[in-house]
Amino acid sequence: MDLRDYLRVLTRRWCAITALTLLGTAAGALVTYTAVPEYRADAKLFVRLQGGTDADTAQLAQGSLFTQARVQSYAEVASSPLVTRHVVKTLKLGMSPTQLSRRISATVQPDTVLLRLSVTDTRPKRAARISNAVAERFAEVVRNLERPVSAYESPVRLSVTEPAAVPSAPISPRPAVNLALGLLAGLAVGVGFALVREALDTTVRSTQALTEFLAGYGGPSVLGSIVYDSQATTHSVAARDDMHGLRAENFRQLRTSLQFVDVDRPPKVIAVTSPLSGEGKSSVAVNLAATLAETGASVCLVDTDLRRPSTARTLGLVRDAGLTTALIGQAEVEQVLQSAGSFSVLTSGSVPPNPTELLGSTQLTTVLHALAEKFDHVVVDTAPVLPVADASVIASAVDGYLLVVRASRTSRAQVAEALRALRHVGASVLGTVLNMASSKEEHGTYGYAYEYRPQTHAPSRFTRWGGLVRGGRPAPSTGTAPALPTPGGERDVQVAGAEEAPDDAPSPVTAERSAQR
Repeated sequence: MDLRDYLRVLTRRWCAITALTLLGTAAGALVTYTAVPEYRADAKLFVRLQGGTDADTAQLAQGSLFTQARVQSYAEVASSPLVTRHVVKTLKLGMSPTQLSRRISATVQPDTVLLRLSVTDTRPKRAARISNAVAERFAEVVRNLERPVSAYESPVRLSVTEPAAVPSAPISPRPAVNLALGLLAGLAVGVGFALVREALDTTVRSTQALTEFLAGYGGPSVLGSIVYDSQATTHSVAARDDMHGLRAENFRQLRTSLQFVDVDRPPKVIAVTSPLSGEGKSSVAVNLAATLAETGASVCLVDTDLRRPSTARTLGLVRDAGLTTALIGQAEVEQVLQSAGSFSVLTSGSVPPNPTELLGSTQLTTVLHALAEKFDHVVVDTAPVLPVADASVIASAVDGYLLVVRASRTSRAQVAEALRALRHVGASVLGTVLNMASSKEEHGTYGYAYEYRPQTHAPSRFTRWGGLVRGGRPAPSTGTAPALPTPGGERDVQVAGAEEAPDDAPSPVTAERSAQR
C-alpha cells in the first residue's frame, strides 16, 4: 500500500476514527473532571561544610567536592522514616509515615549543593506546612548522621534558603494536557483500528479492487459498476423512474460493455447470477432488460430463480402463471408472457418442490431457445451459485453468465468459488458487475452523471427531451410522448413530456454547448 491507499483507508473509515478520537477526548475530560486536585509546595536547602576561619582555598574546594558527592545521598534520607515519623507525629497528620513518604520527593540541582524538597497534598496550606516541617526535620537528621561520636557539632550544615509557600494553583489535573493526551490516544487507536480492519477485510470494495483480484485470479473482466441508491427498492427500474439518474447511466454503460464481450458471437441469452443471495442480481437483471429495450430491441426477462423468485413482486406482475407452468405443459410460453412496459417478462410461476431437476430438464432448454428465436435479447435471472446448483444446471441453455458482486459484502473467496463452480460445468462467464458500489470508492467519477443532466430551463428551441426532432427544430407539444412498443404489440406506460432517445442522440446540454462555440 502506498500513501494514497492509506489516505483512502483513513477516508473510508473516518466515522470510526472520529468516534474513537472523540471517545479519547471525552476520557481525558472525564479524568480531568473526576480527579482530585493536588498541590505541590517546594522548599530549598543549602548544604555546606563547617570549618575554621583559617581554611585556605584548597580546603574550601575540597569541601565543596565532598558536599556535592554527599548531597546525592541526602536526597534519599528526605523520605526515610527518620523524617516522616517525626513529621506525622508533630503535625498530627491523618496518614501513616509510609503514606507521607510517597508524597515527598527530593531533587538535587546538578553541580550544586542546592537541594529541593517537594511535598504534594490535596490541600494547599497543608502542603506548605508539611514541606516546611520536612525541611526542618531533614536538616536535623542529616546533622545527626554526619556528626562524629566524639564531636559536639556536625561538620555538615543544612540551611533552609527558601521556605515553602502556599501554592496558588494545583499541579494536577492539567486539563489541557489531559485533553491533548486523550485526543492523541483516541486518534492513534482510531487509525490503528482502521488499518487493522482494512487488513482483515476480505470483501471487494471498488471496481479497481475487483479488477486487480480477477486479473490475478485469471477471471473475467469487470463490465461495470452500479452505484448504491437508497431508493432502489422503490424505484425498481432506474431507466423508467429516473432516466438521467446515476443508476440508469451505470446500466447503460453495462449494456455498452456487453456489446464488446464477443463481437463475432454476441451473447443473446444472458444469465445473471451472484455468489450468494442478497447481492442484487435480480435488480441487475431487471434493469439490464430495461436498458437493452431502450435501444428498440425486443427483450424478454425470464425468472428461473424457483426458490426465492422476486421479479414478479418487483415489477408488480402475476407470479402464479409463468415458467413452471410452461415447463409442465399446462400452457404455452406465449400465453404466460407478461408485459413490463418496454420488455416482456416470463415470471417464475409456482414454486416447485424440485427446482434443480426442473431447471436441468430439456424442456427448459427448449423454452429458452424458443424465446431466443422470438426476442433479440433474453435475460435470465437465476439462483445464487454457491448455495444451490440451480444456476449451474442451465449452463448449456444460456450463452454466458454475468456474475454480480456486491461491494463491501461479497468476499474475494466467494467470488473465486463462484467462478470455479461455473467453470466446473463448462459455463462461459461474460464478466462481472460490482453492485451497490460507493461513489467515494469509485474516486468520484459518478459525479459526472449529475453534472451532465439535461437542463430544466432549456432554450425555447427545445421543449422537452421528447421534443427534439431531426433538423434541430422542436416538435409540436402534445402533452404526452409516444411510448415504445413492446414485442407483444402493447405500448409502454405514457410518461408526460418524456420519451426515450437513442444513445447517440445529443442531449440538450450538448446541443446548447455546441451552439455556443
